[in-house]
Amino acid sequence: MSVIFAIDPGLTGAIAKARYLDGTLRSMTIYDLPVVEKVVGKGRATKVRRELDLARLRDLLDGHTSEACDAILEEVGAMPGEGAVGAFKFGATWGGIRGVLTAMHIPLTLVRPAEWKRTLRVPADKTAARARASELLPAYASNWPLKKHDGRAEAALLALWGVRHLDTDMAAMLS
Repeated sequence: MSVIFAIDPGLTGAIAKARYLDGTLRSMTIYDLPVVEKVVGKGRATKVRRELDLARLRDLLDGHTSEACDAILEEVGAMPGEGAVGAFKFGATWGGIRGVLTAMHIPLTLVRPAEWKRTLRVPADKTAARARASELLPAYASNWPLKKHDGRAEAALLALWGVRHLDTDMAAMLS
């Protein structure tokens, strides 16, 4: 049995840990990405900022790496209309995830959203993506009941893409 960690990056993103054998999904567990709140500034300029908790991410992954594992991470970029600060924070989160995976020697596959979404026929709309996840993975639909859980649904779909993609790649290498 093999394991894939499929990660939808961003502070509202998630990790889907999928166990599979011979191209068939056997089980999946979904975790929200660990986030820490930090107070910045002083006086009336004090704000609470959220950022990825790298140590908790490492601990979460480390507790599940006893089996052969791979990771799938969405290869993302800046979004049109996104401000510089938001783009920088998103990039820092994505880079932190990639850094933790690399430091843990977990083989990593980067995939553009358009590629995996086209393969699984997942619409860009977040609500429609949750509906598609429920259609393809009905046993796990209770993990994304609310609109804010779209990261969980996308991580699960990314895991399904990974199971199919990695198994196909492995079969091609062996033949």
